[in-house]
Amino acid sequence: MKNIKRISGVILLILSFFIINSCKKDKPSPPVVMTIAVSGVTQTTSVSGGTITSDGGASITSRGVCWNTSADPTISNSITTDGTGTGTFTSSLTGLTINTTYYLKAYATNSAGTAYGNEISFTTSSALVPTLTTTVASLITQTTAASGGSITNDGGASVTSRGVCWNTSANPTISNSKTTDGTGTGTFASSLTGLTVNTTYYLRAYATNSAGTAYGDELSFKTASATVPTLTTTAVSSITQSSAASGGTVTSDGGASVTTRGVCWNTSANPTILNSKTTDGTGTGIFTSSLTGLTINITYYLRAYASNSAGTAYGNEISFTTVSTIAPTLTTTVIISITQTTAASGGNITSDGGASVTSRGVCWNTSANPTISNSKTTDGTGTGTFASSLTGLTVNTTYYLRAYATNSAGTGYGNELIFKTLAGTITDIEGNVYNIVTIGTQIWMAENLRTTKYNDGTSIPLAADTTNQSPAYTWYTIGLDSYGSTYGGLYNWYAANTGKLCPTGWHVPSDFEWSALTVYIGGQGTGGGKLKEAGYAHWSSPNYGATNEFGFTGLPGGGHFDVGYRSLGLAGYWWTSTEIPGGSYAYYRAFYYDQGNIISAYYQLRIYYFSIRCIKD
Repeated sequence: MKNIKRISGVILLILSFFIINSCKKDKPSPPVVMTIAVSGVTQTTSVSGGTITSDGGASITSRGVCWNTSADPTISNSITTDGTGTGTFTSSLTGLTINTTYYLKAYATNSAGTAYGNEISFTTSSALVPTLTTTVASLITQTTAASGGSITNDGGASVTSRGVCWNTSANPTISNSKTTDGTGTGTFASSLTGLTVNTTYYLRAYATNSAGTAYGDELSFKTASATVPTLTTTAVSSITQSSAASGGTVTSDGGASVTTRGVCWNTSANPTILNSKTTDGTGTGIFTSSLTGLTINITYYLRAYASNSAGTAYGNEISFTTVSTIAPTLTTTVIISITQTTAASGGNITSDGGASVTSRGVCWNTSANPTISNSKTTDGTGTGTFASSLTGLTVNTTYYLRAYATNSAGTGYGNELIFKTLAGTITDIEGNVYNIVTIGTQIWMAENLRTTKYNDGTSIPLAADTTNQSPAYTWYTIGLDSYGSTYGGLYNWYAANTGKLCPTGWHVPSDFEWSALTVYIGGQGTGGGKLKEAGYAHWSSPNYGATNEFGFTGLPGGGHFDVGYRSLGLAGYWWTSTEIPGGSYAYYRAFYYDQGNIISAYYQLRIYYFSIRCIKD
């Protein structure tokens, strides 16, 4: 048993010896490396490298140089990777920054780690201005040219602006006229505009980087001389017996400002500015011309023209013939004598249009712009004034009417008028018959009241005493019954307020009813004109705004005041039945010869004598 233990111990000693000796081996160390001096330094690149004199007992798996802008660069900074193994290697550094100091070391890596060579510092070169040439000027016109340049070297910094610059004196710079044509190196093209005719220019290409601006070789060129403008003639239009319209389009000023333009014409071909002409501004573009003073039925030749410092140019020639005749010119006479089915009007032909008027009259319709294809009268021939009688009209209807005149050129029309036929008649207690008219939902007398009796048959006192505060009436002049047949009677407000003044079934309108009428006809501002009788048979001139288009036929009957009778032919006054509560005032309405509005007011002196219009209950 002891022998067995001894043998086991010997065996263990032998095994331990072999195990220890089999594991014992030399451990590798980091490589040994030297840095090669930096060379070939530019603004953004340089060359270096290293020499590995010992691999440290293990294979070199990576080598190169590392660098940084601070000392002790490592492979965690910028690096190159330049093969494996020992020996000398070369490294190219790129992407450097201009005029910057860098710190560099060679490195080599094996399984034991990374070793570095000696540290070297160097500074990249500063930037230079670009190098470039200028392209010869071409496509030279009076005001434009083409050029450009070629940048062969950016000087080590990006070209941020390039183009050409020019001036009328040598050595132009970018403080003179210039183009801006992109960035970077290479060839570029430039378009020069805004040049002056027949002028010598000096030109250089330029390129700018962070170091400054460089210029190419200087070249010179001369712009073309001015020529006469280029233009076309506009077709002739709006031809009458004595006028026409044309014009032109100046498409090019020839390199010099267009100082005058227009059209010229003559009765023979090739007109010039020595013949009749218009003057229509300056410059290029489209212009219009109005020809006047032409002769009836004559052929004319016309051309547009434009002048600059080089001379006068003409557009294409156009011929045209003035009209031999046109439709007549005329006005429509105011409408009068309106009844339920008839009316009177006419016209005045002021020009026959160059041909005899063969037919004339008035035409009418229930819609606007009537023509001779609608209802019409035929009232002779020739120019001058004529009268027309309208018949066959419909009761209580609005009509539109125009005078017309026809010659060989066609039919001309006068101004349009509007009128309304009467709705019928009403008779008062004395047998006086009054025309009536419907306006909206109201039915009005179309004449002023002229009764001397109340509707119960009792007489109304005749008086002209403005101190009288009892019902009374008067004529414009006491006893002048002929006045009353046209303008009606004049009544004080006490008579108007009796409730018996109008025929049975009718009454003196209230202020509210007058207001409703005013609203219906379009308002107070023009209402007076629309309710006044048109023309000057009873109203004094100018009878402003009078159309009587609703058939109310308001007349200027005047009134009797504390100073006597006033305003016949100048104004019409109408009492309402409305007094102001708590006072001695009463409302009235008035129209004036020189105004188109309706006057709405009130008087304290209800003893004044005004006209009365009755309205149906």
